Amino acid sequence: MFFRRTREDRAFREAQRAGYELLLRLQSARPWPDCPEPTSQDPVAEETVVPDFLPPELRVPSRQEVAGVMMRWLQPLVVDGEVRTCPGCGMYRDWIVFCMRDDSVWLRCRAGHETKEPGLDAAWYNRNSGPVDRFHPTLEEGLRHLGH
Repeated sequence: MFFRRTREDRAFREAQRAGYELLLRLQSARPWPDCPEPTSQDPVAEETVVPDFLPPELRVPSRQEVAGVMMRWLQPLVVDGEVRTCPGCGMYRDWIVFCMRDDSVWLRCRAGHETKEPGLDAAWYNRNSGPVDRFHPTLEEGLRHLGH
């Protein structure tokens, strides 16, 4: 009973190999006689090529083109069970949270003290932030937009 299955499997594998070799020979041969030759897709002189991209005024900057993104965090910030306080002034709420191009997260209090937060990362920022609604050319304009 087991030998019959082995023989059938061997015959099936040989048939597969033979079919694969035939397929390789057919593909290396000239195309079928009734099949037209492929033509080149060069654009005709009167045809104009339209790019698939949006016009420059509608494009959004990529993550590498901006220094970072920011959001306002009004409630106390709890990281690993601890409420984060500003090392400069002791403030514990109303943060501006920055996610920089290198995926580091920085906190800025209302008094302007900035500190790197090693307990947060870009994944945390992406989970807790909303969509980007505006791009600002300077940091000061972004802070003014967020009320700082």
